[in-house]
Amino acid sequence: MFRAALILAASFFAASFLQAADPAAPAPEIRNEVIVSVKEQKLMLLQNGARVTTYPVSTSKFGLGDGYGTMATPVGAMAVAQKIGDRAPLGAVFHHRRFTGEILKPNAPGRDPIITRIIWLRGLEASTARAFARCIYIHGTPQERLIGKPASYGCIRMKSKDVTDLYSQLPVGAVVQVVTDKLPNVPKAKKIYRLQAPPAPVERGRPEPLVNTPDPARAGKANASSATSRRPGRT
Repeated sequence: MFRAALILAASFFAASFLQAADPAAPAPEIRNEVIVSVKEQKLMLLQNGARVTTYPVSTSKFGLGDGYGTMATPVGAMAVAQKIGDRAPLGAVFHHRRFTGEILKPNAPGRDPIITRIIWLRGLEASTARAFARCIYIHGTPQERLIGKPASYGCIRMKSKDVTDLYSQLPVGAVVQVVTDKLPNVPKAKKIYRLQAPPAPVERGRPEPLVNTPDPARAGKANASSATSRRPGRT
């Protein structure tokens, strides 16, 4: 009888494994999103409303807003419009969103370019409407010693290892909410689905990917107005 019980148990686990590995089985439905607290200088990654992890960040040292030439961080709802930097090494330097071939170590003296990964955001409401045209990113920075306090030129800065991890978890269309208050008190996720792990979970309920590019004339005026106050390559 004991042997029969073992065989029955083995059959049950085998059937469960085959069911889990069945490619025809529906992938789990998940929703990854981000909340950035300006007050705490922290970013929280949520999955189906539960907390996955929290990272230190830096928002703008010039305050909050969405005006052209202000170098401020917009407050409100945005979405991931584009992701740039797949498989780039940690510390990879980007200029005009292209990898230059240079790689910087954390806190490299005298350097402050965009590095490692770029998560380009677009606005979802009036208070963030210019985010895409202003090139508001979540990106890596070599100035990791400044992470945790306002230090950017409008973007949301992260440590290279942190932005790499976040990049892998945020699909195009994922919602990014910047708030002035503290991060919400939400329960910790009991199970975390990694988007890169097979089978890839299905993302549902996302805003449509960006299809309209910003007006070139308007963007040109924005670039001209900010050129006098913003150093090239810094965000």
